[in-house]
Amino acid sequence: MSTNDLSTLRAIQSAGKNEFLNKGFHAASLRDIVKEAGVTTGAFYGYYASKEELFRALVSEPANVLLDRFRDAQNRFANLPHQEQLGQMGKISGECMDWMVAYIYDHFDTFKLILCKSEGTEYENYIDTMVEIETAGTHRFIEVQRGLGNEIEEIDSALEHLLISGMFSALAEMVVHDMPKEQATHFVKELQAFYSAGWKEIMGY
Repeated sequence: MSTNDLSTLRAIQSAGKNEFLNKGFHAASLRDIVKEAGVTTGAFYGYYASKEELFRALVSEPANVLLDRFRDAQNRFANLPHQEQLGQMGKISGECMDWMVAYIYDHFDTFKLILCKSEGTEYENYIDTMVEIETAGTHRFIEVQRGLGNEIEEIDSALEHLLISGMFSALAEMVVHDMPKEQATHFVKELQAFYSAGWKEIMGY
């Protein structure tokens, strides 16, 4: 890609980012994007087939990195010797959550787009994807503990969904409300303590 092409691409991406942040994906105007970028609509289509493709280009890499790291933490925990899982439950998840907060704040505008401005795109259910991953991990943990002979209370599926989605919705709130990083870091540690104690009470272990 030539220097001019790269400069045009960056101008389109910058204009698109600003437009999406200001209006959200659904209300964003391709006409306003190309106007701010100082390019024609035809030039835009030389780089992206649609405003959705532009949105994807802006967010896909950080979105995938975060989900991959989250899945990896779930898998590392699942691959622990079964007898060690109960004692290690908070360690791996806590380290992952701390990393996630730091990563989100290193890419804050991107996650603002994903969590607040993505209605109408494939990313509008991003939090739901995290809830699904966590729910599957919770089910694996319960099965392992019961296999070891530990008594785990039955959890109503609706309550389980409320608790897990509440955790990740709360995580998103720090982005929604532009919470300072230091406050968010403390906020998440308090959430970890709250949910850890709550799950132990509800599961009865």
